[in-house]
Amino acid sequence: MNLWQQKSLVIPFVLALGMISCQTSATSPSKEVPRYGYSIVNVYGHDTNAFTQGLEFHDGKLLESTGETGHSSLRRVALETGDILQKVSVPAPYFGEGITLLNGHIYQLTWQHQLGFIYDYNSFQKVGEFRYNGEGWGLTNDGQSLILTDGSNRIRFLDPENFRVTKTISVLDGKRAINNLNEVEYVNGEIYANIWHQNLIATIDPQSGRVTAWIDLNGLLRAGEVTEKEAVLNGIAYDKDTSRLFVTGKLWPRLFEIKIKK
Repeated sequence: MNLWQQKSLVIPFVLALGMISCQTSATSPSKEVPRYGYSIVNVYGHDTNAFTQGLEFHDGKLLESTGETGHSSLRRVALETGDILQKVSVPAPYFGEGITLLNGHIYQLTWQHQLGFIYDYNSFQKVGEFRYNGEGWGLTNDGQSLILTDGSNRIRFLDPENFRVTKTISVLDGKRAINNLNEVEYVNGEIYANIWHQNLIATIDPQSGRVTAWIDLNGLLRAGEVTEKEAVLNGIAYDKDTSRLFVTGKLWPRLFEIKIKK
């Protein structure tokens, strides 16, 4: 059994504990919160073996973290072709998760080991490790704090100097908790979050945790184009210099530059 299939089996158990509820997630976004569509600006290649867990754009290239025990990695990828330009493997038993770039260092989460890795941006040499409580799913930053999701509706802010939690927000659509928060990106003062197993991105106020909008990304891939049940939308990257937004998914054949249609 692959570890991402094991991840699927973990969820029902967690549901029973009341920690995560797909029924209270984004299946039916509230009518009070705006729902946006998209248009495709450009389409690029993507490695169909990449179980995408984290995505970042910098210096004209993509940084990508991939998962699955024994196949996890950190990569630098050419945007136009999807070619891998640089790669370092994450050794077993670790399962790679979200990444973010802050102050010349790449921070990478692992799923269940409560351990993160720190790499030099240029060389990909590992220069440190850090600890956190609970699972690691998505990671981004606001220029000051590391911002971490764990599959619940909580988002934690960590001090990158000592990795202590400085703030925790609960993500709500109205009064309803939005669980299964996965890969995240900080975009123009808001947190964009993939919802695991749904073609939706929630835009979140980082102060209050309030969902400010939903981005509906249904239709990016044609029906039947991917068959693995875990080949779900998961990957958001933002080019701050040109305001370009990129999305992809686990094991997807393509990466998309999109424009949000309000």
